Amino acid sequence: MKHTLITGTFTALALLSGCQSTSSQPTPPKGLTVAQDIAQRYIIVDGHIDVPYRVHNKWVDVTKATDGGDFDYPRAVSGGLNAPFMSVYVPASLDNSPESTQLAHTLIDSVEAIVARAPDKFAIAKSPADVRNQFAAGLISLPMGMENGSPIQGDMANLEIFFERGIRYITLAHSRANHISDSSYDIRRKWNGLSDFGKELVTEMNNIGMLIDISHVSDDAFYQVIELTKTPVIASHSSLRTFTPGFERNMTDAMLTKLGENGGVVMINFGSGFVTKEARMWSDNRTKQQNAIIKEFGADSDEAANFAETYSRENPYPYSTLADVLDHIDHVVGLIGIDHVGIGSDYDGVGDSLPIGLKDVSSYPSLVQGLLDRGYDEASIAKLLGENFLRVWSEVEAYAATH
Repeated sequence: MKHTLITGTFTALALLSGCQSTSSQPTPPKGLTVAQDIAQRYIIVDGHIDVPYRVHNKWVDVTKATDGGDFDYPRAVSGGLNAPFMSVYVPASLDNSPESTQLAHTLIDSVEAIVARAPDKFAIAKSPADVRNQFAAGLISLPMGMENGSPIQGDMANLEIFFERGIRYITLAHSRANHISDSSYDIRRKWNGLSDFGKELVTEMNNIGMLIDISHVSDDAFYQVIELTKTPVIASHSSLRTFTPGFERNMTDAMLTKLGENGGVVMINFGSGFVTKEARMWSDNRTKQQNAIIKEFGADSDEAANFAETYSRENPYPYSTLADVLDHIDHVVGLIGIDHVGIGSDYDGVGDSLPIGLKDVSSYPSLVQGLLDRGYDEASIAKLLGENFLRVWSEVEAYAATH
């Protein structure tokens, strides 16, 4: 476990300061594979894990082993996870209501409660320095990001409040257009990109030191953010449209190119529907058939109630694999370079759709092994695991310090 490997931490950080390629893999401590050793010695940042909403729906103590779900402390330690961004997710159904802001505060409270129950295991992180210091101390950092900017309510004072409470990125929209931005999932194009307030918000987020997350926004909104922002942006949990044609939630190669020029990072989503067209088509076909059943028999009918079970039985889900996720990483690296890719698993957020080989937060060593098998050196793997994101976060902080 990482708590017993602190002696390797400072060597790892020294290597990363120059991020020099290593000619051979080190001999791991007894009992660990090379992949497990790498996962333990380097900082792993995951851009998006939905623990707060999970425990809001059905409380469990994630400071201990849990039944079900994708995250808990023992599995995080086993996987080498150091800085899972806790997603403060507010459903689009609460847009334009006080409940959206209230829920965001409640979910932040839940993250603070995790730390309060187990201060020997977890700590809130509000800066890259916090992450590094807590890593050295053997603690799992819990930085926070807000998924859906609805709780801002058009008031920059709310932005300040959420920043003070520890929110360090905002996903501008979710499944519908809100008062900030159009959504990739919404056929309405309310703003043709960003609203006037959304454009002001981008500037203020730059000035305050808040990362801008372009996952979920429409293509037009993405390009407008890139034109306006003075700092690198992130896609906290997005994959690539070249593997899922027509799925606007993922990023095109042209968008990736702009992201690279901006200095940002795309953090690959593990959900099968984000990774392969077969899984995407399965979901799309299920939705079409379900809508047809509801139209014919009614939403309250037995046919509608039994549809999901029947569909899954007759059409087994085509899970993606670790290799498919690695294909996304390879594509980013080939197009814009190793400095612009990271991990945004969406654990606890994509249900039972995770790839074979990446089923929960204990699985990061499997990802590392896959990268080793494809020829990635240790320095490159360290960048992908966390250093790329920490570099962007540091640049956003540095800009805010001068504005």
